[in-house]
Amino acid sequence: MEIQEGTFKAVLITTGRKTGKEHAVEIRVVFYNGKFYFSRRNPDSDWLKNSLANKNVKIEHLGNIISGTASLVEDQELCKKISQMKYSDKRSEESRVVLEVSPCG
Repeated sequence: MEIQEGTFKAVLITTGRKTGKEHAVEIRVVFYNGKFYFSRRNPDSDWLKNSLANKNVKIEHLGNIISGTASLVEDQELCKKISQMKYSDKRSEESRVVLEVSPCG
């Protein structure tokens, strides 16, 4: 499956850090340089906490399931680039917590 670079909606599937059950959330994602990026203004979302507790995640896009490994982006320039790709308004300048998902295989 060929994915175009850019921003689109997808479903991020994480494993609950407390329940151990799968948890799915539809969210805007940026696909850039072969990786998926999810971002939040604050680190208090369950999907982010679950992804950091159990780094094996899945992304559902256009009926396809992609397995991946999640990690927090430390590079502030990359975080800024992802925000600018995700938003075309003043939100693109806000500081964000960015999760990177590298596809497996």
